[in-house]
Amino acid sequence: MRILKALLLTLALSLPLFAAAAEPVNINTADASTIAANLNGIGDAKAKAIVEFRDKNGPFKSADELVKVKGVGLKTVDKNRDLIRTSGAPATKPAKPA
Repeated sequence: MRILKALLLTLALSLPLFAAAAEPVNINTADASTIAANLNGIGDAKAKAIVEFRDKNGPFKSADELVKVKGVGLKTVDKNRDLIRTSGAPATKPAKPA
């Protein structure tokens, strides 16, 4: 019983490490499974919708354009902003007008 508890504790403590292992993804070149695997709150259906939108409308110019995809909101974009790429650079938040 002690070994089982120790294994469960070890597994529970290691889960946050797996969750943080997501890598940046270029939404203009990645396939749906890569997008779903690396962006929080984006499952298979939304990832497929992103790829279909991109195929129909051309590449995304910024991460903010993801809100044009049905089911993807600004909160989802904001929590993934550091993981979303449209080219080689991170998708930075646009400057607010003065």
